[in-house]
Amino acid sequence: MTIGFMTRIHELSVVLYAFSVLLYFFDFIHHNRKANRIAFWLLAFVWVLQTVFLFFYMKETGRFPVLTIFEGLYFYAWVLVTLSIAINHLLRVDFIVFFTNILGFTVMAIHTFAPMQVDSHVMAKQLVSELLLIHVTMAILSYGAFSLSFVFSLLYLLQYDLLKRKKWGKRLLRLADLEKLERLSYISAVIGVPLLLLALILGLQWAFLKLPGMPWYDIKIIGSFILLIAYSIYLYLHTARNLSGKKLALWNAGSFLIVLINFFLFGQLSSFHIWYS
Repeated sequence: MTIGFMTRIHELSVVLYAFSVLLYFFDFIHHNRKANRIAFWLLAFVWVLQTVFLFFYMKETGRFPVLTIFEGLYFYAWVLVTLSIAINHLLRVDFIVFFTNILGFTVMAIHTFAPMQVDSHVMAKQLVSELLLIHVTMAILSYGAFSLSFVFSLLYLLQYDLLKRKKWGKRLLRLADLEKLERLSYISAVIGVPLLLLALILGLQWAFLKLPGMPWYDIKIIGSFILLIAYSIYLYLHTARNLSGKKLALWNAGSFLIVLINFFLFGQLSSFHIWYS
């Protein structure tokens, strides 16, 4: 009965999520504030459903759900929805929820159609430990921060393009100014980098204790360090070299591609993260 209930919750959340994104898109095109408000409340209800789903999933499995690709995708989508709602409430930046949840819904859709592999769950139960849970949770939270940073940079590039082409209109007025978007993108990256660094340290420590024969040249480990270096360079360019503007936003966007590659592709090719595939 619980599994059937969880399935219904998940199906309803996906449908409402789709309607929310569509209404945000309608607002983006036609500047309809009523559609924006309805979309936000639908998204808030989606967050409630996702949270209920996570609660029942944790009750069923007896652990925090981040140890398989199926679980990781869902938690990543939940983090994106949570962050977008919080940012919208605290900062009132128009379109941040729309762009963030295009990404969030994409992750949710991939999660919905991803097969639940029995071997992954068996392996997850064998490898569960507090250290591993903290490692994976912090890594996904860092991905959430990088996702927000990317969205802010995307809005920066959109605003920059509108200003350059002198497209004065409601869309331009509703976007935050370039300086604010760049600052928010930087702050998000500042949060993401130490989270990822700590996640890597904890992950390597856990692997050293539990898997002494682990290959240190594993593609997932290499990809994670490349990602850390890419965002560290972004922070260096912003703080030490005082680089700003379009070039920095493009570097941030390029760095986020590494996030996607590392999360979706390298996790599948990894021999070390075998429970996470």
